[in-house]
Amino acid sequence: MSKKIFVGNLSFNTTESDLDSLFAQIGAVESVETITDRTTGRSEGFGFVEMSNEDADAAIAKLNGTDLGGRALTVNEARPMVKREFSGPGGGGGGGGRGRDNNRRGGGGGYGRY
Repeated sequence: MSKKIFVGNLSFNTTESDLDSLFAQIGAVESVETITDRTTGRSEGFGFVEMSNEDADAAIAKLNGTDLGGRALTVNEARPMVKREFSGPGGGGGGGGRGRDNNRRGGGGGYGRY
């Protein structure tokens, strides 16, 4: 059985080959995928690596926080993607009241109806 690993905080210059080489030091890599923007082709700064359960657990323990390309990697078990609900025209509302300064409210909306 294999496990999918999330790898975040990647440099925009990191390639799938770079990730493959790094994770291959721990164990056999089944697949590597870096996520890119559909329109620009630019890296989104994260990717996924698939390994056996034992190798994946070892890679998570050893590589989380490791420096790659001048950035500390975030390495953990991938969670299933949550399907987002999109609410027609008008965009979504902004968040509100997070953090210490509750006087700053999130933005509102997008290009909705007036």
